[in-house]
Amino acid sequence: MTCEVRGLHLSARQWPRGPRVVMSSGSGRIRVVFVCVGPFRNQGPEVDAGRQPPHLLPQFCPRGITCCPLLVNTMSIMSDPARNQNSYRGRFQVPTSNLTTEEDDYPEFEPFDEGAEATPRTTPGAGSLSVQQVDMCLQMNKQTHYTSAYDINHLVVRRGLQFVIKVTFNQAPAGGEDFQLNFLIGSSPSASKGSEVVVTFGSRQGGLWSGQILESLDQTVTLGVTPSPDAIVGKYRTFVSIAASGGMQRTKRDPSTDLYLLFNAWCPEDPVYLPDESEKHEYVLNDNGVIFQGSVGSMSTRNWMYGQFEKGILDACIHILDASRMPIHDRGNIIKVVRKGSAMLNSQDDNGVMVGNWSDDFSMGKPPTSWTGSVQILLQYVNTGVPVCYAQCWVFAGVFNTFLRCLGIPARVITNFSSAHDNTGNLKTDLIFKPDGSPDKRHTRDSIWNYHCWNEAFMVRPDLPNGFGGWQVVDATPQETSDGHFRCGPASVAAIKEGVLCHPFDLGFVFAEVNSDVVFSKRDRFGTLTPFRVDKTHIGQAIYTKAVSGSSPMDVTHTYKYPEGSSEDERTMARAEEYGCSRDHSELPDPQLTVNISVGQLPCLLGHDVNLMVEFHNSSEFPRTIHAHMSASVIFYTGVTASQFKDQDFKALVQPYQSERPPPDITSQEYTPHLGAQRCLHCIVTGQADDQSVSAIKVIDLQPPGLNVTLSGQPQVGQQMFVTVTFTNLLSITLYNVYVALEGAGLISHRHRLYSSIEPQASITWTESFIPRLHGARAVLALLDCSNLSQVWGVGEGVISP
Repeated sequence: MTCEVRGLHLSARQWPRGPRVVMSSGSGRIRVVFVCVGPFRNQGPEVDAGRQPPHLLPQFCPRGITCCPLLVNTMSIMSDPARNQNSYRGRFQVPTSNLTTEEDDYPEFEPFDEGAEATPRTTPGAGSLSVQQVDMCLQMNKQTHYTSAYDINHLVVRRGLQFVIKVTFNQAPAGGEDFQLNFLIGSSPSASKGSEVVVTFGSRQGGLWSGQILESLDQTVTLGVTPSPDAIVGKYRTFVSIAASGGMQRTKRDPSTDLYLLFNAWCPEDPVYLPDESEKHEYVLNDNGVIFQGSVGSMSTRNWMYGQFEKGILDACIHILDASRMPIHDRGNIIKVVRKGSAMLNSQDDNGVMVGNWSDDFSMGKPPTSWTGSVQILLQYVNTGVPVCYAQCWVFAGVFNTFLRCLGIPARVITNFSSAHDNTGNLKTDLIFKPDGSPDKRHTRDSIWNYHCWNEAFMVRPDLPNGFGGWQVVDATPQETSDGHFRCGPASVAAIKEGVLCHPFDLGFVFAEVNSDVVFSKRDRFGTLTPFRVDKTHIGQAIYTKAVSGSSPMDVTHTYKYPEGSSEDERTMARAEEYGCSRDHSELPDPQLTVNISVGQLPCLLGHDVNLMVEFHNSSEFPRTIHAHMSASVIFYTGVTASQFKDQDFKALVQPYQSERPPPDITSQEYTPHLGAQRCLHCIVTGQADDQSVSAIKVIDLQPPGLNVTLSGQPQVGQQMFVTVTFTNLLSITLYNVYVALEGAGLISHRHRLYSSIEPQASITWTESFIPRLHGARAVLALLDCSNLSQVWGVGEGVISP
């Protein structure tokens, strides 16, 4: 037995000390987890608190932990195949592979059972019937099934909707009793499991799919086949079987007749049926999207190329299900498919697609900000078999959206601004402060992400009470385990709004992300916490997705919760508490002092001063002297501090029923040296006057310069066009090791260039040629990324004629 690690062969004597966990599977591979004793380079508490999972890479061991799993995703031990087969002799194997099947698993001739009729029904005096050609009618079927955009040479159809096949025989058949179609998916196909489907065209009963003869012209018969609306989704092999003497004679295996079957949002009987036509075109057929980032009041956008129709992507999505070892017979169940996809899009516990990394060290892969879309990620995963480094929440959401739409599932990316990530599973996000009013980062364990992206998938939920179908939250970002795996959902958005958290899946977790109360507490030297403010409106301030047929944001906050403070909202919160989500019930007097932080001019441009306005308001009848403290930091978008650059104490005398605005501006000279690749500033102002404490938080998203992207040439399918990317460095710093990439779904595949440096005020220009493949409104996305500047992007749009 040998151990193979990326081509490195080790004998048993050469293994690292002590394999602690051994897991075997029926595939002939044994996965081994080695426990190392370090020491490894420690990234410190930022990595752990910033949601870096304690996962595969030893250089990311958090908080001094020296026992860490090695990179096991590329490690396998090849055992004796014969021994592996023997281990399954006493049980049936559940088929879990769609794309890799045995070519000889379906014999060309299968004899009838003893006593069955064996005489072929052919025209008297004629020779035996045989098949000369099978035409899958690609162009006609793809147009009917809205699958013309798939860059694939095989038929792609949607279940519950008829498709057409033309079969040419050596002679005119006597009728539908002479032949049948067989569709097989996966290995060891079985009619009882739905993986072998028989379609008949006469009075003889077939399988769950229906068939009819649409036209018969000489030796060519045009057949209509309608898959059942709950059929298994994936790649099928097609055979024509003819009743011959003694059995059924089948056509030889012909890969050109393979077909792909998808979920169908156009079929009312399919659980993913979406009634609105414009929504179907947006949430299934649109291969270009917009993801919203930043913070409330300082929102930014980022284009993302989903590319679900690009070459190799459909196979990649099926490969993900194969890699998960999901049983073939479960792949028609929408709930199981999206739940498995949620688990497999991250690599945390199942060798999935992407490795999450919330640090600022991406030396073992690519920064999450450098991806233009999903295509490159999915193809890299399929071609290497190794999880792709690295991703953060919007990357997980973007790739998951591609996976869902590619399989025909209506899906969209959601952004929750001020998203709670609470470590104790309640409806409280605790922010702890020292007696002097400065943040107590050591004892604060809860975090508020500036934003968090997840997905919604549209489906019927027969496992839930009426009214809880429709949009469902599914999240591939690894945060908490669900039934033992890092995944989330599907969680009914309607159930979240009503606070009915007793149903599957993960409703309580998502409910807390959008409904937690922020509790501000002071910790004395004895460790006692005293709450001084509760903010019930900060979490889930706005929940956005891309609008249908446009790039503007659509506010869907109302689908998740009722207006704050309304009777419906109070009822929902009380119901959620009945289901185990504890709330804060601190009884605090109405404050006579308040503080608010705002920004004088939006957007705040990177490299410019921030006109910060702090306003104290005194609603009492006495003047108050406020001893205030402002802390300003550069943060990760997860709310974790990357570098603190300002601590300022100041006073403000506020007259009765008046407001006062002290001037604590933030200059670019103060924050620029601390930015790195981050662009979020986090300001906390706390104040103390007599026995009253006040506090306020403001997150400022700095807007970087953009790229200019222009399209030229003849905007027509098959004609040469050009895309030109230009950038001028308007910052006062030199940019080093600059990565520039571009991509356009249906237009141009991923391309990139590297620049060693770009001096201040210097410009670059890059032109590439391409030939459009798809018509309609199309876009090319370009981005720039380097160690001291990220999230720089631009998009060029145009309408391509057929």
